[in-house]
Amino acid sequence: MPVTIQRSILEEIRKDLHREEISLLIGPRQAGKTTIMKILQRELDAAGEKTLFLSLDYDSDRNYFASQQTLLKKIELEFGDAPCFVFIDEIQRREDAGIFLKGLQDMGRPCKYIVSGSGSVDLKAKVKESMLGRKRIYEIYPLSLREFVDFRTGYRYADRLSDFFELEKERSAELLLEYLNYGGYPRVVLETVAREKLRVMDEIYQGYITKDIAYLLKVEKIEAYGQLMKTLSDQTGKIINYSELATTLGISLPTVKNYCWYAEETYILKRITPFFRNIRSEISKAPSVYFSDPGFRNYALGVLGHLQRPDDLGFAFQNLVYLVLREKLRWSGAQIHFWRTKGKTEIDFVVDTGRSTIPIEVKYRELTKPSPPRALDGFAAKYRPARCLVVNRSLRATVRMGDTDVRFTTIWELLLDDSLLKEEG
Repeated sequence: MPVTIQRSILEEIRKDLHREEISLLIGPRQAGKTTIMKILQRELDAAGEKTLFLSLDYDSDRNYFASQQTLLKKIELEFGDAPCFVFIDEIQRREDAGIFLKGLQDMGRPCKYIVSGSGSVDLKAKVKESMLGRKRIYEIYPLSLREFVDFRTGYRYADRLSDFFELEKERSAELLLEYLNYGGYPRVVLETVAREKLRVMDEIYQGYITKDIAYLLKVEKIEAYGQLMKTLSDQTGKIINYSELATTLGISLPTVKNYCWYAEETYILKRITPFFRNIRSEISKAPSVYFSDPGFRNYALGVLGHLQRPDDLGFAFQNLVYLVLREKLRWSGAQIHFWRTKGKTEIDFVVDTGRSTIPIEVKYRELTKPSPPRALDGFAAKYRPARCLVVNRSLRATVRMGDTDVRFTTIWELLLDDSLLKEEG
């Protein structure tokens, strides 16, 4: 099995390496940003380009970031006036990172800057304010389900995954269960022993709490923040009641909302909002949440590697479907919502393209016949979508419900078939 994990976003970054804008890799801690930059540096070195790698995590490198002039002197010392590629790791440790990078870009040195930063709120805000038109942002998350499967199968079926899923059903089920339990953080995936996976995830989680939350964001009530992560982990896919959370955790309502915002801005979770056309009969604006990595969610909940009960696996599977949808709809402009009426009829996801909607129900349990869920009937009657999806583990079938095709599709089909989420016509 290959040692190097191949990341799909690498190709996007490669295409832009000769553009003027700063390439900014941002995302949760330990998602693989530094590794991606090292791969790019090796490729550029092999092509005969001049490169420099500096990290604000290294004491020996921090002196070069005292000012823009100091860093430029270092670059000139190494390369003179020649064009070069400068990699800067962990830029969030630099005060006023956005202004610092803007200044470098404005000085006109023939450098291409490739910069990484953990998902700090401060960094994101300052970059947005200071670098309009001067940067391209690449969000780096833990391995997607597809990246995970490709790696764990040694890339032997990278262009034939549909055949693999069809023929190797038992192996596919094992890989799905492993991903639902441990997620896609590269260091966790690379470990082969459960105890070591737990140790690595503990390090990732504690690093997030102590460095991103306590140090960078100056959050004082770290215990309350940790309890919030645990509580939200247990409420994956459920509607969040902020007042209830505040009472349970013993903190104020504004603090709960701020902490949820911090968690979203640091790429740990995503809040999705309800879909509605008629606010009188449909629910208020309370969101539901999904985590960016199943392993992180499971660790916060205290069940890393121990998901066994159908209910627990069901919520984890629903979270996974959200992650697949998010990845497939990137750059499309489509929005992911959920739907719930005041009578508590629910649809897990609604993909809203602006011109059409695709309701999606998620079923982890083994389905033996294509019986449309009752909630789909209500949504279809109200909005008349061309099709509905029921994402499950094994059943593939299509039935007609009025003017709507209800397609029962597997998680593997959702992963590979781009047509499932395209607009009709």
